[in-house]
Amino acid sequence: MDVVSLFSGAGGLDFGLLKAGHNILWAIDIDKDAVSTYRANIGYNIVLGDVTKIDFSCLPNCDLIIGGFPCQGFSLANLRRNISDERNVLYKSFYEAISVKKPQYFIAENVKGILSLGKGKVVKQIVSDFKNAGYDVSTNLVNMADYGVPQTRQRVIFLGTRLDCLDRKLTLPHKTHEKNGIDLPKWISMKDAISHFPEPSEDCTIPNHVCSNYKIAIRNFTGHRKSDPNKPSPTILARGNGGGGVVAIPHYNGIRRMTIRESACIQTFPDDFVFSGAMNSCYRQIGNAVPVRFAFLLGKQLKTLEV
Repeated sequence: MDVVSLFSGAGGLDFGLLKAGHNILWAIDIDKDAVSTYRANIGYNIVLGDVTKIDFSCLPNCDLIIGGFPCQGFSLANLRRNISDERNVLYKSFYEAISVKKPQYFIAENVKGILSLGKGKVVKQIVSDFKNAGYDVSTNLVNMADYGVPQTRQRVIFLGTRLDCLDRKLTLPHKTHEKNGIDLPKWISMKDAISHFPEPSEDCTIPNHVCSNYKIAIRNFTGHRKSDPNKPSPTILARGNGGGGVVAIPHYNGIRRMTIRESACIQTFPDDFVFSGAMNSCYRQIGNAVPVRFAFLLGKQLKTLEV
């Protein structure tokens, strides 16, 4: 399928769809480091710019529009979240894009907190808007660990199918893993995912294999909980510590935080996918991304709908 990508970031969703055999026609993001990362690993079909200033009628016709509209205003980790947060209305650009281009399908991603914002009124309004644009919409709370991602990352995935395409309705792919490993393979652990990496001080040749020196103080708070090597990683974060830095998840050795490379591996980016920018920027790009493996499985599901 031909794809237009909004709020592309470093391209986790795009890269997975590309690997599944789809064609990314055009992409946009406002972050220059993310755009640099995208161009280095995926292609030069991405524009550095503000999506709210785009004339969507000028975009190429496409089968699918994708985008993880910025989620900070929706996040449960943001204690100041509010319906009036200006970041919460950026989804309207996504709505405008599908209204103008009328693709057969759309995929939109956001954080779990969107479900409870405004006591559920925000997500109801978003779904109502998508339906008014001519789409059947499903709202799905997904734990990425169920799809072979070594991370208990819960995200809301909106799947839209244009009303005249309901004989080929887009649905989630089947789960590939489960917590206890009874009927499906067991969730992939942190150790399974990243134990092949040496200590960052031992090998400087691995790209992005450097880590934050932010002190580990184990306490019951996001980004500061002890990591269990035999369980999936906690959610890889994009948010900061209040002082401008991103809180990288502690390594299970308890001595340091995970490197950029290890964090990317937990997000199922391949080991040769190189991130551009300063350390905090790289961590943030990774934390904002859709896990590549989940995106690939979505892409394979889309392949079954092709005429």
